[in-house]
Amino acid sequence: MLFVIDGGKEIRSAIKEVYGEGALVQRCRKHKERNVSEHLPKAERTFVARKLRAAWSRTDAGEAERELRQLARHLDAKHPGAAGSILEGLEETLTVTRLGLTPSLLRTFKSTNPIESMISIARDTHRNVKRWRDGRMALRWIAAGMLEAERQFRRVNGYRDLHILKRALERHREVVEGVTQVA
Repeated sequence: MLFVIDGGKEIRSAIKEVYGEGALVQRCRKHKERNVSEHLPKAERTFVARKLRAAWSRTDAGEAERELRQLARHLDAKHPGAAGSILEGLEETLTVTRLGLTPSLLRTFKSTNPIESMISIARDTHRNVKRWRDGRMALRWIAAGMLEAERQFRRVNGYRDLHILKRALERHREVVEGVTQVA
């Protein structure tokens, strides 16, 4: 399975606990970029964001990782918080790159935007409720919000290439199971 998360440590722990080491986690690059930027003065944010995006656009995960580590070293003296933020979870920002996904699939699976869009629409649907009667009412409104969001869903970018993602996940599972059986 592939999980795309915003980087919350509790979410990562829960995934590991429930799905084990075989679960692949992709950290949302938008959240990572925002976190790094928060440690920088406004004047340097655009430059660093450009460097992050350039590294993440590499098709070779090793090259991308080297560029990100180099950027972190460059920032470490003046902005250790930004450097630390880049390094924290760095490998998980490159999960979809390591899977060898097509550029169109990468666009979808590199961030949490698709799920955040659905949550936003669902939230808008029930924001005018003034009096929540019980838990079932809340569930009905959440379901109504998700049905409303469903109307706005579009095909996954690169949906024709989903077989590539499936095969990459199968290969990962085979590797993890092979390591587990040997150990």
